[in-house]
Amino acid sequence: MTLKEQITEDMKTAMRAKDSERLGTIRLLLAACKQREVDERIVLDDAAVVGLVDKLIKQRKDSVAAYLQAQRQDLADKESAEITVLEGYLPQRMGADEITQAVRAIVTELGATGPGDMGKVMGVVKTRLAGKAEMGLVSAAVKAALAG
Repeated sequence: MTLKEQITEDMKTAMRAKDSERLGTIRLLLAACKQREVDERIVLDDAAVVGLVDKLIKQRKDSVAAYLQAQRQDLADKESAEITVLEGYLPQRMGADEITQAVRAIVTELGATGPGDMGKVMGVVKTRLAGKAEMGLVSAAVKAALAG
């Protein structure tokens, strides 16, 4: 079963359980998937769906920060609940040590030697670690590897 099929099944389960918060979040995710498929005239695979989930989570985290700054705890709580539902569709994430090891291996493989090679390294790292690691941590690991 693909990730998209799993999300659709979860939507049906949420409907049956009358879980309106979870249902709304899942529908939002499916709508984002459909929009991307229509816009780009493609069928999303699991990796693309994970990337989309990552993007939606990042948007929600930004919203939570804005709502907390505006002292709107009610809206921040709603966004946090959506983050929890969306995180259920992400694969197991790599730890900081695993990210550092993977980045060092890629830097060695490419023969990158300094900050000027950051773009080249990030291009390869993004394709290999997409969905497996948080890109903020990956970027920091690449900077550290190229600086040392």
